[in-house]
Amino acid sequence: MHRWDLDKTYLRTEFDTVKDLLRTAFESAAQKKTVPGASALLREIRATDPAGIYILSGSPTQMRKVLEAKLRLDGIRWDNLVLKPQLTNILRGRFRFVKDQVGYKLAALLDTRASMPSDTLEYMFGDDAEADAFIYSIYTDLCAGRVEVPTLMQVLQIAGVYPDVLPRVVRMAERVPRGGGAIRIFIHLDRVSAPNAFEEYGPRVCPFYNYFQPACVLLEHGVLPPLSALRVAAELVIHHGFTADALVASYMDLVARKQLGRYGADVLARFLEEVDESLLATTAPVLRAFGRQLDEECPKDLESPPPPPPIEIDWPGLFDRDRARARAAKLRSLGRL
Repeated sequence: MHRWDLDKTYLRTEFDTVKDLLRTAFESAAQKKTVPGASALLREIRATDPAGIYILSGSPTQMRKVLEAKLRLDGIRWDNLVLKPQLTNILRGRFRFVKDQVGYKLAALLDTRASMPSDTLEYMFGDDAEADAFIYSIYTDLCAGRVEVPTLMQVLQIAGVYPDVLPRVVRMAERVPRGGGAIRIFIHLDRVSAPNAFEEYGPRVCPFYNYFQPACVLLEHGVLPPLSALRVAAELVIHHGFTADALVASYMDLVARKQLGRYGADVLARFLEEVDESLLATTAPVLRAFGRQLDEECPKDLESPPPPPPIEIDWPGLFDRDRARARAAKLRSLGRL
């Protein structure tokens, strides 16, 4: 199963200033911009007939029609789309809810998880603008029974979750079927945070710069066939000027961070030698050059990374550090750091 955020993960959304928020609120579906490669990857994931594509966004419920229209324009089919009831909470005077992502997203994740088989495995996509890495990680450890109730309550209190919401989230966490959870948590570096800023989460979290990178990880995991990963690469070549060097650098960046091994390189290189060029259209020369270069540069004896082992995490402390990271990234994006 696959879970996706929207803003800054799928859509190129700006919301750092009031002007940004107003422009975003009044954009039509056709005016909304997709993060390069995101729609191609999501279409290829759908073609594998996954257990489900669940979209969870902090965008307000009033934007449902335009967001659904945008997804349809991109050829995306989804199973569930949850949006944030911002206006309802504002009218009730619950203004903290507008900024609360932890309580809102964690409750939504646990709610949908309750009806799934306990062994359901997930791939999760978010970004570095807010707390997606934190939320997805603690959610997965809750599914595995590795987070105690007092720790969860402390995190929810630090996050500013309303007192009447807190016990509901705790009850949901206690009742969720144990097992499964995220195999990989992909974090789009929209604010260009340093990848090592997420090292405390362990190798389960995979920060990425472009969508060819998670496509390669999904290929190595056996989730995507090689042609699907290359279709994502082709979109980056055609619409965003990626070269063979850039694609090789993207792959080798994840090799250096121990997210990829030689297996994916072998699969891609062999496929590109044998594939009918008509399937690659105008991108065939670039992609074939990429395959040859990758075959040369990727170490021949490089093994695939093992499944990430469980690690001990100081969840309250990590939440504070992650919040500080997000604030610093926002200031950098505004030119104030």
